[in-house]
Amino acid sequence: MCNDCSKHKLQKTSHQPMRGPCKGQDNDRPSGPRSAQSIHESKDNRLRWKMPAMMKWVEWGILSNECTASVSLQQAMAWWWPLLLELLTVLPTWAGDELLNICMNAKHHKRVPGPEDKLYEECIPWKDNACCTLTTSWEAHLDVSPLYNFSLFHCGLLMPGCRKHFIQAICFYECSPNLGPWIRPVGSLGWEEAPSGQGEQVVNAPLCQEDCEEWWEDCRMSYTCKSNWRGGWDWSQGKNRCPKGAQCLPFSHYFPTPADLCEKTWSNSFKASPERRNSGRCLQKWFEPAQGNPNVAVARLFASSAPSWELSYTLMVCSVFLPFLS
Repeated sequence: MCNDCSKHKLQKTSHQPMRGPCKGQDNDRPSGPRSAQSIHESKDNRLRWKMPAMMKWVEWGILSNECTASVSLQQAMAWWWPLLLELLTVLPTWAGDELLNICMNAKHHKRVPGPEDKLYEECIPWKDNACCTLTTSWEAHLDVSPLYNFSLFHCGLLMPGCRKHFIQAICFYECSPNLGPWIRPVGSLGWEEAPSGQGEQVVNAPLCQEDCEEWWEDCRMSYTCKSNWRGGWDWSQGKNRCPKGAQCLPFSHYFPTPADLCEKTWSNSFKASPERRNSGRCLQKWFEPAQGNPNVAVARLFASSAPSWELSYTLMVCSVFLPFLS
């Protein structure tokens, strides 16, 4: 009646046998790890399903589809509906866990975060768990950083407080392992030109209100010539220079508000949040090391609501069409 089922018989476990879609055939539930399709592919394939046993259920069900010719659609739906609903329930948890304590796929980032005892000055807050190395932290403090050959002094020297904010922002971007919920593939961002070796970038990471306000206040009297620093520079001499016709004017001209400075400097890598520090709903680009990293809890909050778009979309489509098969 269901001859092809035998070739899909899987390893027995201590679990109770579960009746599958093939009527009259008891197929044991499979066990053992098996890598599933990554939710969000990256260099280290880090975003993979956390529940291999559940994914074996899916595999088992798919392999059994060859047998469904002898089974009524009503019976098949009765078997698939509970599995579908369970998958829709746990998908956000699987995705959320994989967005915590990770490094993005980028030129200067480590593959995985870990201790770095000798980070330099403004990067010290991340020494216990960092995505950057000592070399990266040192280069972040140079006037023309070899990280991207980018000069903060394209319109002359910055005020000391302003320069400090930018170095803190670079350290935050390069060192923080708590940016997972905001990491996106470079190809989806519409950049003018992606930096060499840059596979991913942070998008719309919510900076606390005080971070943006203090950054803007300390920089408003320094000078720049562009509002978007991501592209459009003259690189003819190996480092960024103001493009032809661009005027060097106070920051407050190109960035009229704190939100403008936070969001436009690096093409919406950061987003100005209305939330304040210690609210648990915004990120601090710098913090006192002795007080612990407040961004761990913030990342966990945002990761818990991050959907696994690819597979959840597929399952939602299945849930819509299944009733029409009855």
